[in-house]
Amino acid sequence: MYIHLGQDTVVKKSDIIGIFDMDNTTVSKRTRDFLNKAEKKGRVVNVSFELPKSFVVCKKEKENFIIYISQLSSATLLKRCESKIEII
Repeated sequence: MYIHLGQDTVVKKSDIIGIFDMDNTTVSKRTRDFLNKAEKKGRVVNVSFELPKSFVVCKKEKENFIIYISQLSSATLLKRCESKIEII
């Protein structure tokens, strides 16, 4: 199953490592450092032209990951992950 993250971006549900709320998690210095390091390595993709509300960490290859910044809330993305409906 695929999850729509915003704009023209979809990812496999099985590739999602975590969905995080931007307001709650970026309070932590560790999270901000993690996002900054990932951005410097080119592992952050902004799929929103609006105010970001969440970020999604996905596995890309062996021991690599990619982070998608989304305008959708973490609650909305979680609901999409829990949905039993598959669109083919």
